[in-house]
Amino acid sequence: MPLVHPKTLTGASDTPPQNTFLPPPITSVNDTGLSALWIQDLILKVLYFQGYMSGFKIAEEIALPFAGVSDQILESLKREKLVEVKSQQAMGLGEGSYQYAITGAGIDRAREALERSQYAGPAPVPINVYNSAILRQSHGRTLITNKVLREALSHLVLNERTFQRIGPAVNSGTSIFMFGPPGNGKTTIARTIGNIILRESMYIPYALYIDGQVVKLYDSVNHQLADEEDVTPLGTGSLRAASRRDPRWIRIRRPFIVVGGELSLAGLDLVFDDVNKFYEAPFQVKANCGIFLIDDFGRQQVRPRDLLNRWIVPLENRIDYLTLHTGRKVEIPFDVMVVFSTTLPPKDLVDEAFLRRLRHKIEIGDPSYDEYREIFHRVSADKGVAYSDEALAYLLHEWYIKRNRKLRASHPRDLCDQILDISHYLGVESSMTIDLINRAAESYFVEI
Repeated sequence: MPLVHPKTLTGASDTPPQNTFLPPPITSVNDTGLSALWIQDLILKVLYFQGYMSGFKIAEEIALPFAGVSDQILESLKREKLVEVKSQQAMGLGEGSYQYAITGAGIDRAREALERSQYAGPAPVPINVYNSAILRQSHGRTLITNKVLREALSHLVLNERTFQRIGPAVNSGTSIFMFGPPGNGKTTIARTIGNIILRESMYIPYALYIDGQVVKLYDSVNHQLADEEDVTPLGTGSLRAASRRDPRWIRIRRPFIVVGGELSLAGLDLVFDDVNKFYEAPFQVKANCGIFLIDDFGRQQVRPRDLLNRWIVPLENRIDYLTLHTGRKVEIPFDVMVVFSTTLPPKDLVDEAFLRRLRHKIEIGDPSYDEYREIFHRVSADKGVAYSDEALAYLLHEWYIKRNRKLRASHPRDLCDQILDISHYLGVESSMTIDLINRAAESYFVEI
């Protein structure tokens, strides 16, 4: 059955839905959506790599309950003489405390399984279960007001024209194309947007199961763990219910994933590891229900047009298609706000037809002289550099106007850092004197 994204449903609410998804508890092997034989192989691989393990530890490693699931699989492995109990600790903890070891026959079976895949971690979740969970956890269309946005961006100095474009772009929940010279806050604005709309947490599985293949999803680099206390399952706020949930799922903050010049077309599809024989989920799947920032757009090794061609279907239909190395296409939700950020002129990247598909285009230009002065005043106060209007006028005249240099919003921060470094070295007060301004500018600016 094709996926239907909540945003496409008639009468769907424009307000962010409360989280109504809590991974249901597992009480039997059937509840996992995996075959008993597949779980057997997973346990044998874990034992093959780690040696002696208690029943509880095995259950923890494969992220499945011991009672009703792991104990049943271990019992069948014992009957087939693939594992054996090496010791029984009389601690009143039952079979979960028994120490299990793999037998010679078990080693042979484990090696056969490792030929197919060396994955030996938390049991994966079937792809259809994941798809349903993502649709239920969709952040929907976030509605922010002028007041909320103004408070969130109060640390930045933006002209009103630019500011008024950001709010509608965020409320669209689709795609944003930010362009302009470097150093004017495009990435900072994108991260601030994330802080506004990604306050909630969600569940994702450690891994996905697709036609016998494993796709590793959880990424400790790009995913930030959330406390279970944040859970409000079905509006009950029951931590007890959360403790009984399917342990194959992990609770994270809604993701904010950033990629730069290293992005390639291959990185936007399932990445198959030829050695370990399992997949890594692409960036946009890891970013589901969050934000995917493509920084330095246009500086990737692949042509910008090819990258945008890859995004046409997901951006318009909110569904993505991934390809297994067998050639099979897999349908998956695309609940991602994509933010493109570039320092290159749009006309050098794409044509009008492609720009039309990116709903909101926002130019983040150079600050005016008044805006630059306000930025310098804020930064100097924050960093403890004594501010001087006369010194700033000197800086602007000698190092910008005379040299035809463009103003950048990042310059005040960097020049104040230079002043701090130099003043500490000289043992003088950190202040905007003509001498320190000249020394800082000489160290910072490079004629290109």
